[in-house]
Amino acid sequence: MKITAIKTTPLGLLFKEPYHWAGHCDFGGHVVVVEVQTDEGIVGIGESSDASPPDGTVAFLRGVSEQFIGESPFDIERLLRQARCLGGFSYTPWFANLVLTGLEMALWDVIGKSMGCPVYQLLGGVYREEVDYFGFLQGNTADELTRSAEDAVAAGFSVIYMKVGRGEERDMANVAAVRDGIGDRRLRLDANEAWDVGTAIRMINRLARFEPEFVEQPTPAHSIPALKQVKDAVGVPIAADQCVFTVADVYEICRQRAADVIVLSIHETGGLLAFKKAAAVAEAAGIAICLHGRMVTGITDCAQHQVALTLPNLTDGNQIMHQLITEDILAAPDITPRKGKIGLLERPGLGFELDRDAIERAKARSGDLRPTQAI
Repeated sequence: MKITAIKTTPLGLLFKEPYHWAGHCDFGGHVVVVEVQTDEGIVGIGESSDASPPDGTVAFLRGVSEQFIGESPFDIERLLRQARCLGGFSYTPWFANLVLTGLEMALWDVIGKSMGCPVYQLLGGVYREEVDYFGFLQGNTADELTRSAEDAVAAGFSVIYMKVGRGEERDMANVAAVRDGIGDRRLRLDANEAWDVGTAIRMINRLARFEPEFVEQPTPAHSIPALKQVKDAVGVPIAADQCVFTVADVYEICRQRAADVIVLSIHETGGLLAFKKAAAVAEAAGIAICLHGRMVTGITDCAQHQVALTLPNLTDGNQIMHQLITEDILAAPDITPRKGKIGLLERPGLGFELDRDAIERAKARSGDLRPTQAI
């Protein structure tokens, strides 16, 4: 089997409601759908994220696509390394990962479809038969967050996740209200780099009475030592997120013992294969991996779910994001968590079927979408 063409389609996605987090309010975002066509008629589909506007991602994908034509889609390791080298990505490994993940994902989809099996069977097989996801709270005020928390509890989520880093008194009021609303369910807080070391230590100590399971990325991404300083100074576990993209970043977090948990997505590592490597590095250090969500559709959430099913050191309470957008682009399957859980995906490849009409609507939105507002 040989690759004959690669097609890219930028899409604009809208959130159902404004998405409030430290310093920003997001109303939507962009993704780029990547389709790898083969001479046997099999088409693999993936998704590149974090492209606002998506023009740069599309240009880079087109720039590396030519070297894939005529190659076997099975040669993922070689093709992706070659793309990083020849695509001008040497000095931008994080951006390279976000761009190339959609292409790598599509190659796995081709392979799974050609073999007639789900991708998780090609990545080591099932370690777990379901993956647990958290209830992702939405809202701006304490009342709105409390209503969202009550809905998450009613839906059966055992882990609840919310944003902090939005101002000291607002954080305290919001977390207090949510804790009252969820009872003894597990609570995770994400500061999205909002604090310096001193502020992080003070705020985490203040928030400790609400018994957070961990606080995610309290300090800026550029400094792993800052994260370690906070971890060593507080009694609440610390999760690394924005400071970790590559397998090398995972190694450095583990080497410095800078976090208790690593929150990571396939887009940040550059694909499913690199994600498996990153998880193995963390496992060797005794550190768990938690799936990170980005502005994506069900394409990515199916792909991450495939690899998550194979991981020994996966946490429960993982993140998905497709449920936050007004319209997903999948016709099947329904990947709504049931009591916080999603089971095995049995379709070949990454396990989904596209809704082409929904794609056309998202494509029409792409050119005019301005997704982010500072607050």
